[in-house]
Amino acid sequence: MMSARSVWAPLLLPRSIQLGIKYFIDRCVAAVLIIVLAPLMAIVAIFVWLDDRGPVFFRQHRMGFNAKPFSIWKFRTMVEDADRLLDDQGHVVNVARVTRVGRLLRKTSLDELPQLFNIVGGQMSFVGPRPGLPEHYTRYSPVQRRRYSVRPGVTGLAQVNGRNSLPWSERIRLDLKYIDEYSLLLDLKILLRTIWVVSTGHGIVLDRNPEQVDDLGPPKS
Repeated sequence: MMSARSVWAPLLLPRSIQLGIKYFIDRCVAAVLIIVLAPLMAIVAIFVWLDDRGPVFFRQHRMGFNAKPFSIWKFRTMVEDADRLLDDQGHVVNVARVTRVGRLLRKTSLDELPQLFNIVGGQMSFVGPRPGLPEHYTRYSPVQRRRYSVRPGVTGLAQVNGRNSLPWSERIRLDLKYIDEYSLLLDLKILLRTIWVVSTGHGIVLDRNPEQVDDLGPPKS
């Protein structure tokens, strides 16, 4: 019989070893989930296509580990070329950019399922700072850029403490707190809290709201 000490031993290991265990588990679990959830992803893909006969997936360039660019994958939740519907200041003005199916996918976070492939590819983790937009990088301070010192995640400390309703500076503060206090136990707590956040829809924003949350300031030298 395993003792309590042996059960909790992985949580007492040095940070670097815990991170190695984390990324190994990430890729193994993601690979299994891709197989298990393949029927669900196929159904979602069909509904996305039937909604407006547009592309099933949405791909966007993001900044990952060590600020290395990569392509993040999601199920498409907006109309094609949605940015054409923004005004000159990049605001949403009296127009629905999110599709009918897209609203459901965003509320349930099912649009994030294709990121399982990003995890298997080693570009992302289940838990970590959300991958940032390239145009935000030059607006981060040197301290804020530390958020790129770990692999980005599908969920993270910021996502379970306000999600898209938080100002960017607060999200980054929570990302850095996660990095500084990292442990496998913290990951487990975030994953469990994510279930509650997704089930309640807490902090969800269906479309962009930069005028409310973008407080990064101008590009830094």
